[in-house]
Amino acid sequence: MKFLKYLLIALLVICVDQTSKLLVYAHMQLGDEINVIGTWFRLHYLLNPGMAFGIRWENEFGKLALTVFRIGAMVAIGYYLYSSVKKNLHVGFLICLALILGGAVGNVIDSTFYGVFLDNNALGMPTKWFHGEVIDMLYFPLFHFTVPEWFPLNPGGEFEFFSPVFNIADSSIFIGVVTILIFQKRFFPHPAKEDSPGETLEMNQEEPHTTSDISVTETTASTETQPD
Repeated sequence: MKFLKYLLIALLVICVDQTSKLLVYAHMQLGDEINVIGTWFRLHYLLNPGMAFGIRWENEFGKLALTVFRIGAMVAIGYYLYSSVKKNLHVGFLICLALILGGAVGNVIDSTFYGVFLDNNALGMPTKWFHGEVIDMLYFPLFHFTVPEWFPLNPGGEFEFFSPVFNIADSSIFIGVVTILIFQKRFFPHPAKEDSPGETLEMNQEEPHTTSDISVTETTASTETQPD
């Protein structure tokens, strides 16, 4: 079944994502940082109680609502992938959907179960279920500088690019979405434009004389030019 092939891609993303998170949980302390490639690629262990880039809903039921939203989005993406496979859509588009699905499931696992099994839920929550915090660790601070005093935004402040800390699931979602945006014309080519009835009639009216018309004309001309 074709759907199984794309489901395996999503499962691969989930396995890599969860393995990396559990290894960080097992071998690093919260806030620890390890240089992987120089100082511009580091593993930085932190917990994200909200969405990507630390966005959160600041109320008692915000985390629960976010987890429920993630579960609903995961189900919707899975169904959309299944229906898209049945419609034989572009292979590249289906792979992107599988990447997005795998990333969505990876973060849903954190939000749903980590509060119970890893005890990393935020304090004051009514239940540990559905209140787990997402483990992030990928950190790419490519460059850092002090903003000049003459610059109108944050003069004299510190600026770092790229400052967000994220995980494999976030990366998979990002890659899938950006690839769809870049190659959308290839994934969804416009069908060839069909001529309307009016255009067809107009073309027929402008067609040149047929062979029979030309033959009749030539015969008439030769008859008129024969000597008496």
